[in-house]
Formats: sequence, structure tokens, C-alpha cells
Amino acid sequence: MPELAFAGLSEQWLLRTCGQLHWSALAAQARLASPDFYDEAGHKSYAAFTAIRVREARFEDVSENQRFAIEADVRRIAGARHFGAFRVFTTESAIAQVELLSTFVRREHAGDNRSVCKAMFTGAPPAAMPAGAQALIDQSRRLRANDWTAHGRLERATHAVEHKVDYLPCPSLDFNGAHLLYFASFQSMVERAEWHWRSAPQSAPPTLVERDMAFYGNANVGDRLVLSFGARHAGHDGLSHWCSIARAGDGVRIADVVTHKRWSHE
Repeated sequence: MPELAFAGLSEQWLLRTCGQLHWSALAAQARLASPDFYDEAGHKSYAAFTAIRVREARFEDVSENQRFAIEADVRRIAGARHFGAFRVFTTESAIAQVELLSTFVRREHAGDNRSVCKAMFTGAPPAAMPAGAQALIDQSRRLRANDWTAHGRLERATHAVEHKVDYLPCPSLDFNGAHLLYFASFQSMVERAEWHWRSAPQSAPPTLVERDMAFYGNANVGDRLVLSFGARHAGHDGLSHWCSIARAGDGVRIADVVTHKRWSHE
């Protein structure tokens, strides 16, 4: 039951699990007993995700007591950067693919998540980069640079909207043991904001097909966030939207999330 949500497999549980598998693989590759990393200058460092893609999702195909498995492939692509590809499947079919891009970060100032920066690691990259990794890097760069016009069926100009939601992250729910705003909380924030925005909340929620997330920064406990929906499209195929997340205090954008869903007919 912990693996399930209202409409099948829980996306948040899946992201947390793939994240743990990714971190454990990094520790194993570094021959560490646990994911306890220090950079070349001796600074405590953490594996942080810079981009995530969930695609070809059919979470609704998982029900109570159904068996499923996760197949993982985690590899270094350059220096401190790693790419994880996770395939989720039941005995009948594949139900999702999750791709994670990570690097190592540290705090320049103790206790201040606003000072998170890249940690210094060296290492020669492998001979070839997986196609999925390059595609995820390119997509993240386009989102960060605001250099995109369309994402799937979502047209940025045609489907432009202005909808803002204030959000105060909760320490006991949205932060992890490293006291960082947890990567899986960004998806959760957008889900809550989407649900509150719905004109017919009594109807069945749409189910996820694809989600792209790009991360640029973090926040401290007590920092308020602003979730700005800049594009939204609801058509016969489903619901799509783009949400940019920024710290309210200084206006610094820390993430972009693009979501595509299908309507549920239950």
C-alpha cells in the first residue's frame, strides 16, 4: 500500500525510490559503504538532481497486491555528473520510464541552502554519452534559458496563462535528512497547485503521462515559494501545463516543471 496513490502507483514513491537506487549506485561505484561523499577539498557533498523525466507513464495499471519491478542503469557521464535510467514494469507490460541526471553539490555557507553550489570532483568521462542523457541535458538547458516554444502538445504562446500560487514548504514533509528541499517535493507542490486550480474538483483526477523537471537551486526552511503557471492546455487528449518555481524573497527561479496527463474515465 505505501507504493500506491489514488490512481495507481505513486509517482512520489517512485521518484523517492529511484532516487535512493541512484544514490546507492553512486556509492557502490565509489566503493563506499553508504552514500557519504566529500569533494576534493574535503567538503561534505550530496548527490543532487538537476533534471528528471518521467515518460510513458501508466501508473493506473498498478493496483493493490500487484507485483512490479524496477530495472536500473546508473552510469557516470562526466566528472561528477551521473545519469540514471529506470524502467518500471509489471508482468504484463512496462508502465513507466524514469530518467535522472545528477551532480554533486555542497553548501558554500553552513546551513544556508541558498548557497548550494557544485562540488569539485574530477574524472574522465566515458567514451560515449547515452542518448537519453544528452536529450535530458538539452531539455534542461532549454528550460533554464527560457528557450523553448513547445513541449509535446503544450504551446507556450498559444496556451499562455498567468496563475500564481504561494507555497510555504513544510520542514517535516518537504525537506530531507540533509535539510535540503527534497527533489520529490517539487512534483508534489505542482500536483497540489493543479488540484486547487481545478474547476471541477469532484471529478476523477487526470493521470500522468509525462513530466519534465529541471532544478537550479534550493530553499531554506521558512522560505516562501511562488509557483507560476505560464502555460496550460486542457483538450480532449488531457491536461498539460508548465510551472516555474521561484523563491518569493529574492525572486530566484529554482525549478521548472512541465506536465502532461491523460483524462481518467473512472
